[in-house]
Amino acid sequence: MNVAHREVEGIEILDLRGRLTAGTESGTLSKAVTRLVSEGKSNLILNLKHVDFLDSSGLGMLVVCFAAIQQQGGILKLTNVSRRHMELLILTKLTAVLELFDNERDAVNSFFPERPLKRFEVREYAPSER
Repeated sequence: MNVAHREVEGIEILDLRGRLTAGTESGTLSKAVTRLVSEGKSNLILNLKHVDFLDSSGLGMLVVCFAAIQQQGGILKLTNVSRRHMELLILTKLTAVLELFDNERDAVNSFFPERPLKRFEVREYAPSER
């Protein structure tokens, strides 16, 4: 797992690349989030565009990151979630906790209430009833 950090309009963005699984992969993300929180930066977006594999340990790490940021009064949001990963988030009901956006611009705008944005619709990903 490679984690690149950048800032857009005062919002911290972590671009994740690789596998989000147990072991060093999750540890890399945890260290990056811990460092940002210790610096007082608690409004964070995780860009999952280049995450090619996500397992239950990776999902658990997302929850740990969410809790750590929330404890500091911050907010964690996800963007560019693949269809396969979205199905896991829906199945585990994490979509009720984590705020998701189709693109980075909407994720950044969501931190500014006066800005227009398109909210992510989980129903678009849920299997339709026949």
